[in-house]
Amino acid sequence: MLRVVVMVSGGGTNLQAIIDGVADGTISNTQLVGVISNNPGVYALERAKLANIPSTVVSPKEYESRAAFNDALLATVSSYKPDLIVLAGFLVVIPEKMIDAYENRIINIHPSLIPAFCGTGYYGLKVHEAALERGVKVTGATVHYVDKGTDTGPIIMQKAVYVEEGDTPKTLQQRVMEQAEWKLLPAAINKIANQ
Repeated sequence: MLRVVVMVSGGGTNLQAIIDGVADGTISNTQLVGVISNNPGVYALERAKLANIPSTVVSPKEYESRAAFNDALLATVSSYKPDLIVLAGFLVVIPEKMIDAYENRIINIHPSLIPAFCGTGYYGLKVHEAALERGVKVTGATVHYVDKGTDTGPIIMQKAVYVEEGDTPKTLQQRVMEQAEWKLLPAAINKIANQ
């Protein structure tokens, strides 16, 4: 049984896709043991509560330094004894010591086909704004292992999504979530749980 901790910063739509996947058997051999957010009061925490998954908030604002926050974050993650850490819209740089401690056991979902529109500064709507500005006809999402670079770890799975005439960053973001992210992340977790 793969013990999974999901890390979130916002509404938790990818978290919900994972919760639903475990519940309906799309993700097998997996137990969601914890949800960690860097923001108190986000809806992702409510999703965890509704699914009876323990959750914790570790906010950088509560620590006097980034080093202290990083130590607290690693301690909190480790307290759940995870086999896999899933970054599902977690907008905090993962400390190097956590990457060392959980090498090849941290995965992230990114809303583009890496290597396009990724790296520092590319997150949320910014990714979709850049894709539309560039005029790409196909975008999508990528699940990859987390290494010490930004969006540079080995790719696990990708799914393409067509850009449509008249798309705005918001409509494109929604389509990428619905057609790629919410399918890809559960599929990647299931693949890891059953390899």
